[in-house]
Amino acid sequence: MVEENAKSNLFQNVSEDDWHNWRWQIENRIHTLSRLAGILNISLPEADRYKDVIETYHFSVTPYYLSLIDMSDEKDPVRLQCLPDFRELDYLPGSSDDPLEEERDMIVPDLIHRYPDRCLAMVTNTCAAYCRHCNRKHRWKEPKPKHFRKNLRMMIDYISQTKQIREVILSGGDPLMLKIETLEWFLHSLKSIPHVEVIRIGSRIPVVLPMMIDQNLCDMLQKYRPLWLITQFNHPREITPDAAGACEMLLEAGIPVMNQSVLLKGVNDSYEAMRDLLYGLQRISVKPYYLFQCEPVKGVDHFRVDVWKGMEIMEKLWRNISGLCMPRYVFDLPGGRGKMPLQPFSFL
Repeated sequence: MVEENAKSNLFQNVSEDDWHNWRWQIENRIHTLSRLAGILNISLPEADRYKDVIETYHFSVTPYYLSLIDMSDEKDPVRLQCLPDFRELDYLPGSSDDPLEEERDMIVPDLIHRYPDRCLAMVTNTCAAYCRHCNRKHRWKEPKPKHFRKNLRMMIDYISQTKQIREVILSGGDPLMLKIETLEWFLHSLKSIPHVEVIRIGSRIPVVLPMMIDQNLCDMLQKYRPLWLITQFNHPREITPDAAGACEMLLEAGIPVMNQSVLLKGVNDSYEAMRDLLYGLQRISVKPYYLFQCEPVKGVDHFRVDVWKGMEIMEKLWRNISGLCMPRYVFDLPGGRGKMPLQPFSFL
């Protein structure tokens, strides 16, 4: 397996106990030019060419997720998602830092209320691994607010006063990167509001750091059901035994797990890659929910796939795989216009 080969080459002195310890994984994330040079097997002066990329959009990746890369392949689909790329500094006309105009709908700091019955709370800007295709990558370098807890309280106050909100989505960054005590305080505060019926957590932890999904976390999350976890697998190689085990723990705790992929050039923009991803998700009982058209975000243009190619892939999937495997292919629009469906309809 690629995972084992990469682990033996890059982390051969790491014990199994450390490798499966999420705290060790966090503490040993790769995030410097010197470590990047070692990964890419190049000299530090060569790695210095990546300096502008990293200073604009810093990079950090867990040893676990890095171990999924076939380092002999410069176009490896996992590598493309987590290692810096010079193309991130090539901006196409029309791309922007905030194509969904999220800041326009920020009623209180970091809380987006765009649709009447639900809101999105960006509770952190920290991730375990920073995905190069992230639609909020301009926020990565923003400092943690000095009054972080106060901002969370402002979110709770707004939600408690806005009675049409029945669903709250925790996002970021990655909400599971919060200290578990802080996360539980926030969840408990939400569940204490009578009109809040459902909570969603958007997290890529099952994909990039599955060992963080442990019994302690699941026991805590279980107390705040109905709670849904929405994750993001983009390629079948990400569906490892560790990732499957993390999803199984969540499911056993009564927490449904759904998947939102992004259509990414070089990663999953083929019928075969998408078919294998969707089959793999079904095998681990994770329901494909959305497939997003990649947004015109600065630093992400090289990932964007032509819409018509995406529709062609969806047409072939629709004709050949089970309906249980099928996500909705959508383009998220700014200005509160919602998710425009892109899946074709055919009478042939």
